[in-house]
Amino acid sequence: MDEMEWTTRHPKAEDLRVGLLSWAGTYLTFEAYKNTVTTTAKSLGRKQTWELLVSNEHEAQAVIRLKSLQGLYLLCEADGTVSYGRPKNSHHGCFLLRFHRNGKWTLQCIISGRYLESDGEDVFCNSQVLSAYHMWTPRPALHVHVTLYSPVYHSYARADHTVGRIWVDAAVPCLEECGFLLHFQDGCYHLETSTHHFLSHVDRLVAQTSPQTAFHMQVRPGGLVALCDGEGGSLYPHGAHMLLGLGSNPMKGQEWFILQHFPTWVSLRSKARKFISVIYDAEVCAASEQLTPMSLFQFECDYENPILQLRSANGYYLAQRHHKLVMADGHPLESDTFFRVHWNCGKIILQSSNGRFLTTAANGLLMASATIPGPNEELGIRFANRPFLVLRGRYGYVGSSSEHDLIQCNMDEPDCIHLLPCRQGIYHFQAQGGSFWSITSFGSFRPWGKFALNFCIELYGSNLLTVLAPNGFYIRADRSGTLMADSEDVTKECIWEF
Repeated sequence: MDEMEWTTRHPKAEDLRVGLLSWAGTYLTFEAYKNTVTTTAKSLGRKQTWELLVSNEHEAQAVIRLKSLQGLYLLCEADGTVSYGRPKNSHHGCFLLRFHRNGKWTLQCIISGRYLESDGEDVFCNSQVLSAYHMWTPRPALHVHVTLYSPVYHSYARADHTVGRIWVDAAVPCLEECGFLLHFQDGCYHLETSTHHFLSHVDRLVAQTSPQTAFHMQVRPGGLVALCDGEGGSLYPHGAHMLLGLGSNPMKGQEWFILQHFPTWVSLRSKARKFISVIYDAEVCAASEQLTPMSLFQFECDYENPILQLRSANGYYLAQRHHKLVMADGHPLESDTFFRVHWNCGKIILQSSNGRFLTTAANGLLMASATIPGPNEELGIRFANRPFLVLRGRYGYVGSSSEHDLIQCNMDEPDCIHLLPCRQGIYHFQAQGGSFWSITSFGSFRPWGKFALNFCIELYGSNLLTVLAPNGFYIRADRSGTLMADSEDVTKECIWEF
């Protein structure tokens, strides 16, 4: 069977969300309890996140509405005041969005022709004469662990640490080298690789951030971004080997990339500790003791419904076929590619659409034949493309700072939690300095422990997880900003985006 051409997914709603920074460096914020809009917040959170609803886009401008996470809209009234609610007619709440060469946006009310502006605290639409006070800096609100996909070349950016370069040549984003951390500092972006190196203006990877690793970002609706040096150069692939570097003459939209959340790829192991792998083009078998590219599967799961799809590197999905055989020849919308997932202490049990559970036959083939799940149906699961986690909860990222003794969960910039696999589904959490996470008697955490502790990870969605701490409680985000492990049940505050 020929390989299916790898197709990137369409942008999700979260890919189209942005924060808008005013000239004063503060974010456009909706205050639901006051029904007002301000610019007093200094970090990007849920109240500062807006979804762009585009009704018409043409080159350097678009007609849009800004919708909050609560489902209400930014509205400009006839007297110049800005409110927060539901549009009264087809033009109410519509803005003409213009993209400027410096990466800034302006938002002009369609009805009055006045520009959205801020005085550093309040927001209003009073002036029809454009000035610096009307400029807004867009910041993508999606998780900082991302992929860069070139729609022109149908390939992903990939860091090559052996030569210190980035190439745009990966057909499938299943390797950790295809993931990048996008750091936002002082209005610029720094692109960090999986080995914690940074892309510089001279097209090479360096160990530290500096002005030479700072890029400006052009943002377009639909998740499109371009990274520029602010002096007329932009990043795009060069030459036959597709080296990502600065240039001043991109052709046919070479400089535009689709920014998406880094997908989750996993490996699965049977009770006999053999990797589940695709062999002979489509058969699925637990036979290999070595991890190969055909032992990797993209984990696609909806948080609202515990239904899982596993996509192989050949582009096809695992599917239950005739005689209960599982094959890697399924298509995205086939009902036979959907499996119900059951978690058990960091391992998973998969139930097919016929109600039977997946198990390995005597010849190693994966079958949907077990009526009652047991140890033979448990599959060990491990991250295949993530040497570290970056966790984001309801109040921000998980990280540490010099101002706090305890690990926080409301940070604007995250820490990387390095994963040391212990057993299937069990990991040690290592802080950035090499020490381990330690837990206090109150269920809070410090990042400088001497001994490794066991944390159990369970996936709740394509990029969502829960963590069971060593004290037997789930880790959750507390409103105070302190990370806590004191929840007996999985609540919304226990769900972490990674």
